[in-house]
Amino acid sequence: MQHTRFLRYVDAVARAGSIRAAAEQLHVAASAVNRRIQDLEQALGTPLFERTARGVRLTAAGELFVAHARRCAADLSRVQSEIEALQGVRRGTITVAGSQAVATTFLPQAMVAFAQQHPDVAFDVKVLDREVAVQAVMSFEVDLALVLSPPPTRGFQVLAQCTQRTCALVAPDHPLAGRSSLRFKDCLAYPLALPDNSLSGRALLDDLLERSSAQPTVQLTSNSFELMRSFAREAQGVCFQVRIGAGPETGLVAIPLDDRGLPSGRLVLGALRGRVLPVGAAVFAEFLAGQMAAIKA
Repeated sequence: MQHTRFLRYVDAVARAGSIRAAAEQLHVAASAVNRRIQDLEQALGTPLFERTARGVRLTAAGELFVAHARRCAADLSRVQSEIEALQGVRRGTITVAGSQAVATTFLPQAMVAFAQQHPDVAFDVKVLDREVAVQAVMSFEVDLALVLSPPPTRGFQVLAQCTQRTCALVAPDHPLAGRSSLRFKDCLAYPLALPDNSLSGRALLDDLLERSSAQPTVQLTSNSFELMRSFAREAQGVCFQVRIGAGPETGLVAIPLDDRGLPSGRLVLGALRGRVLPVGAAVFAEFLAGQMAAIKA
């Protein structure tokens, strides 16, 4: 399938922004990549890339061609998967982009349970912020995205979703640890660790901060839930996370916030609208949807 290799060259150069960097990733000579791209440009009668001192960038024609190349690669993967299915085989790699909240327990447990039924399937998982995860789906980098409150994006199809309450997380010996629920104001007397603006939970917490007359001590802002949880343990402070990422494996006690008007987050499983997923990814999506239906908010 020589033509697919040429398509892969163009896609790699588009992602890397450099012929030399793409060649290194592909483990081929830069001259070979450049020559194949020039052959394609000559056949098409138009440049696919604009050459600059710092590398290359796609022309308008290049944008169209790369979208075609990615669709072809996705279609080929699907066909290969369907051929394997006809042979009674469930092989291949399922690619997933997931939020940090699902990376601790939910997604690993789901993958292990799925692999028990389909032992020949492998996973390639990227832990990404929600906007980047959705874009990874849109650009065919991953089959599925499992993220919290993704932004509305044309072409991103929701396959399954469930609600998630926001919890305060504290150390087991923290003064608040014995409570069954909390108001946000109950947390403000302690050092706080808050997610930064790249994480979906920050907007919910900002609304609560604006309503409060107190002046909280925000000692840490981060895009890492692992760091915020460690801070809460060490500083006798409070951090916040949706329930699915706040299980006992964190070493903290999760206490639901019960503030009036505080909306629940949404855990969303999504894929590219109109794309026929490879068999393994489609079966795993159905499996995840079933797991999500059993999740408590």
